[in-house]
Amino acid sequence: MKKFLAILASTLMAVSLIGCGSDTSAGEPAAEPAAEPATQEAAPAAETSGDSDLSTKKVGVCIYQFSDNFMTLFRTELENYLISLGFAKENITIQDGANDQATQTGQIETFIADGVDVLIVNPVNSSSAATITDKVVEAGIPLVYINREPDADEEKRWEDNKWNVTYVGCDARQSGTMQGEIIADLGLDAIDFNGNGKVDYIMIEGDPENVDAQYRTEFSVKALEDAGLEVNCLSDQVGNWDQTQGQQLCANALGQFGNDVEVVFCNNDAMALGAKQAIADAGRTVGTDIYLVGVDALTEVCEDVLSGAITGTVFNDHIAQSHSAADAAVNFLTGAGNEYYIGCDYVKVTKDNAQSILDSLG
Repeated sequence: MKKFLAILASTLMAVSLIGCGSDTSAGEPAAEPAAEPATQEAAPAAETSGDSDLSTKKVGVCIYQFSDNFMTLFRTELENYLISLGFAKENITIQDGANDQATQTGQIETFIADGVDVLIVNPVNSSSAATITDKVVEAGIPLVYINREPDADEEKRWEDNKWNVTYVGCDARQSGTMQGEIIADLGLDAIDFNGNGKVDYIMIEGDPENVDAQYRTEFSVKALEDAGLEVNCLSDQVGNWDQTQGQQLCANALGQFGNDVEVVFCNNDAMALGAKQAIADAGRTVGTDIYLVGVDALTEVCEDVLSGAITGTVFNDHIAQSHSAADAAVNFLTGAGNEYYIGCDYVKVTKDNAQSILDSLG
């Protein structure tokens, strides 16, 4: 595992990171963020912690929803890595926002009142970032946003005011592009089961307010179009990242459009797992008469990619992201500081590399 991550890290460091994504061509990462935020990997904590006694520092972590498969992996890795850096387990408090912004805002206010030394926040609603930032900055507490990116105007505000605030994550445009590339690489002859010369697809989105859902939806389709394929959207519904909702929405679409559905795009793997079940229940077979892609590279999905039960996914590297978030927290605490945007890359996952991804998670 360490060897794979080291190779992956060195590869990523060899390329320029722009917002975690990059170029608009179908074969390359997605378009550069409009605000062009400064981007770099967080300096490893071991290089910046010096003599600081991290064991006395209190860390508050807000997760939008504990039941989210990906964020479960993220918060578990985050806590373990923080402890490995020298933070005391009893000084790390992780709260479940239960997908309710009012609940999470109350948790942030409690953390502030308790005098935590640093906050790591995965916001329920990215649109609430300005309010969250104002509260935390006023209290003089460094703030690391993770996974759900505030908008460009908000990030520019941090830089203009030289606040101790940063965002750690990947550019969802890149993940959407990779989803589309997985399908486009199959070729129209393999995709066009109904013979109409188009890619007929259904889209199952996450939270429509979340920029990840917006970009994955847009750029997965754009990648098909950039590859010269004509597309036809049969259905575009919101599944809120949820497996049960993904299954129901896919079942509804298959019931309505039948064999005309050639591709199912899901904004995350949880919904893709639900869609996989709906496809099987409808008597369809992935890879034979329909294709299915997700995002996150959950262990179960990587296994399904190897078996052919899911066409492909995109590795949302929770290990690199959680470590970078923890390192950024240490950099704030030790005075080393951070850039205002700390980026990383997604990795396209197909049968060719799914086993190596599984091994790295092992």
